[in-house]
Amino acid sequence: MTDRSIEGSLHPRGTAGGPASTRGRDYSLTGPEARRAVEIGLASAEWYHSDVPRKVMKDLMRRTDGPAIRDTVLWLVLLVGTGSAAVALWGSWWALPVFLVYGLLYASVADSRWHECGHGTAFRTDWMNDAVYHFTSFLLMRNPVNWRWSHARHHTDTIIVGRDPEILLMRPPNILAKTLAFVGLPHVFLGFATLVRNAFGNLSPAERDYIPASEWPKAVFWARVHVAIYAATIGLAFATWSILPLLLVGGPRLYGSWHVLMTAFLQHGGLAEDVPDHRLNTRTVYMNPVSRWIYWNMNYHVEHHIFPMVPYHALPRLHELIKHDLPPANPSIPQAYGELLRALWRQRREPDHYIRKSLPPGAQPYRDEFHSLDIRRA
Repeated sequence: MTDRSIEGSLHPRGTAGGPASTRGRDYSLTGPEARRAVEIGLASAEWYHSDVPRKVMKDLMRRTDGPAIRDTVLWLVLLVGTGSAAVALWGSWWALPVFLVYGLLYASVADSRWHECGHGTAFRTDWMNDAVYHFTSFLLMRNPVNWRWSHARHHTDTIIVGRDPEILLMRPPNILAKTLAFVGLPHVFLGFATLVRNAFGNLSPAERDYIPASEWPKAVFWARVHVAIYAATIGLAFATWSILPLLLVGGPRLYGSWHVLMTAFLQHGGLAEDVPDHRLNTRTVYMNPVSRWIYWNMNYHVEHHIFPMVPYHALPRLHELIKHDLPPANPSIPQAYGELLRALWRQRREPDHYIRKSLPPGAQPYRDEFHSLDIRRA
């Protein structure tokens, strides 16, 4: 498949007719860009949806327990099996590759399960979604209350500056910091610090913005539960004078997150900001079967954002139904990274630069009318 993307910047958000401004934007949820997004109608905007017959969509959205139970049991068996093998091999060089697999299962596989169960679509049975969501939230050092509401905002205002709390690649990009993220830095320490802060009853202004006040006590409670377990793990490490407990609990966030970061950067990186059309700010990438299982089909990310209530196992079918209305999917992870890295390198000096992919013949035109407004603070 040929690369049909068009890389370019729109003048209205930089200096008209000249190079874009190198000044970074205010990505906070309480700053001037947040207020401007509300004023011009970008906040909670009406998003573009591809046409899918009602009966077909109802079938695609049907929840069932079977696929998720199968995948979850397989994941837990592999997680326990590799963890047990790593303990048995402790002290031997053979433990190293086993720990690497265990870390991948702990951090990267858990992230996709956390995401889908947070949506409540992985299982038909609600308590199963909640159980897996809370378990994976602990593994990933995420307050389950904060992140449920944070992710809801991410879907409501996807890559809307000042509204979306989950923008991973801000402009201009800090390439060194994002490279360190592949080994969990600084996300692990920031995540743990957030849990500790929440455990003491302290919610940040951003958290208070997207979490309803009625949910604040729950956020504090679950932070205290998580911190208590991590404190016990640290205590065990000191009591046994061994790092083994930390390699099994918490530590895998450092050495097992590389796959989830690899895929997460591709979700929205290098694409448009401030547009109510997921085809402009989200990327679908064809991936190998192993990565698709780890990622739980979230490589069909445009499809997921347009129709977030479609379960992960139905996303390939949804893709086939609407791909005529979407930009061509990136054919592989390496090709997608080539596209992304070129854009990030250019955004270092031209923060307004973004990738604009062409649509297939017959597709509905993009909704990008907000790009005609200068929403950058003067």
